Amino acid sequence: MIREVCHEDIPACVNLIKQSFKTVADEFGLTEENAPRFTAFAIKEEWLFWQMDTEHRPMYVYEDDGVLCGYYSLHFLENNECELNNLAVLPEHRHKGIGKMLLEHSYTTARDNGFKIMNIGIVEENKILRKWYEDNGAVHVGTQKFDFFPFTCGYLKKEL
Repeated sequence: MIREVCHEDIPACVNLIKQSFKTVADEFGLTEENAPRFTAFAIKEEWLFWQMDTEHRPMYVYEDDGVLCGYYSLHFLENNECELNNLAVLPEHRHKGIGKMLLEHSYTTARDNGFKIMNIGIVEENKILRKWYEDNGAVHVGTQKFDFFPFTCGYLKKEL
C-alpha cells in the first residue's frame, strides 16, 4: 500500500534510502570518500524533516505488512515542473513491481497538483535504471559532469 509519510516514518525512510542507494554505490565504486554527496552517504533525517516541514514536499512510502520497503518524494519547481527525488526500493523487495507502482503514483500525484513535466536525475552509467525509466515513459534529455561526483549525472523528463 502506498501512503503519505508521517513524522514518525522519517528515521525508517532515511534507512530505506541509504540501503537502496548503497547498492548503486557498491555497483559503481562510489564511497563516502569519493562521493560524499551521493544519496547513500549524504541523506540525513534533518534534511527529510526540513523537506517535509519547510518545503512541504509530498513524500510517500510503500508499506507491506508494516515494513516500509519503498519511498519517493517530489520537489515542486517553477514553470509547471517538478522533480522526482529518492525513488527507492529496499534490495530485498525489488523485482516485485513496487518501484513501478511508486513511479506511477508519482506521475499521478504530480499531475493532480497541476504539474506538466517531471524531471528525473540518475547515475548515467546505470544503463539498467535509465532503460527502466525510459520503458516507463521518461525521455533522456542530457548529461552533466560535476567535479564532486565520480560519475556522470543523467537527466530524463516525463510529460505528465
